[in-house]
Amino acid sequence: MELTLTRVYKSGGTNGTLTLNGHFVCFTIELPWKENQKGVSCIPEGKYELKPRYSQKFKRHLEVLDVYKRSTILFHPANNALEELEGCIAPVMHLTGIGTGIYSRFALEKLLSVIYQARDRNEKITININSNRYEYLRQIQKTDT
Repeated sequence: MELTLTRVYKSGGTNGTLTLNGHFVCFTIELPWKENQKGVSCIPEGKYELKPRYSQKFKRHLEVLDVYKRSTILFHPANNALEELEGCIAPVMHLTGIGTGIYSRFALEKLLSVIYQARDRNEKITININSNRYEYLRQIQKTDT
């Protein structure tokens, strides 16, 4: 099973849309892109394996494996990327601004439901992270004029 995360980068955060086979799963919020700097940047675009994980802090969540020069990158609940994330990805049901959203726990449960169904079928679970280059270039043109 391969999920697709399509991002739109802004200086104050990164918003995304997570889909499975072209069908909407949830939105995402992340830190802005700052050259993959630990603790202040979202992770690089690319294809990654996802693994279900459990911790006392986040309970059931997901780990993004083999991220270049990063470790312990997670999908976990958060509503404000700049205040609550250090490189992780937060699923949300509704975006409220750049890097902010609501109903994150609900979005994570929805995502985990899809993940566990794939795991029950013994499928490898991956995510392909890319960006909406058109939107990104449109924003650059706006600021350059």
